[in-house]
Amino acid sequence: MREDIRSIAHSYFRAGMSPAHDWQHVQRVETTADRLATDYPDADAHRIQLSALLHDIGRAKEDRGDIEDHAAWGADESARILREYNVSEETIGAVSHCIQAHRYSNHVTPETIEAKIISDADNLDALGAVGIARCFAYGGEQGLAIHDPSLPPEEDSSSAGKTQFNHLHKKILDLPNRMYTDVGRELAEERSAFVKEFTQRFEREATGTI
Repeated sequence: MREDIRSIAHSYFRAGMSPAHDWQHVQRVETTADRLATDYPDADAHRIQLSALLHDIGRAKEDRGDIEDHAAWGADESARILREYNVSEETIGAVSHCIQAHRYSNHVTPETIEAKIISDADNLDALGAVGIARCFAYGGEQGLAIHDPSLPPEEDSSSAGKTQFNHLHKKILDLPNRMYTDVGRELAEERSAFVKEFTQRFEREATGTI
């Protein structure tokens, strides 16, 4: 069944889709979620796997402007898919909650260990070297500036940052505070340290001090 769901989930990701939220992102989240789950033997591995594979199936529709919230839409669509495989309503509800709660900006709090693991795995992919690459890839697609020396992060009043450099400070470096699992926090601190080092190096290069 896992491979059937993998194939179905993959079909929602079109060629040329944003590299910040493409199928490779889903695979990384799946791998990280499996890693986090090893520290929580009571977590339901089946629900975690389904949630990881299905968590972003609405992303392309949101990017096109067809829907407002890919997490809410994805939760409903995932329920429809899983019912075709006669998955129990209890598991469908659990997976739907994982998908709804994974999104950074919709303020749905993960209530189960499975949802906490999916949320942490998704946020971890926004940190470290991969997170930096995703940040600038997405910003380039949106036509956002890489950096504006006249607008340092501390003077940027926007919630997400008006430049990608500021976005790293405003959102990405805040992610360790949003981790729900102990192992997630450990990994987040390690990856966050790399992002901090990058921003410091970036600023020195941008000002010509190195």
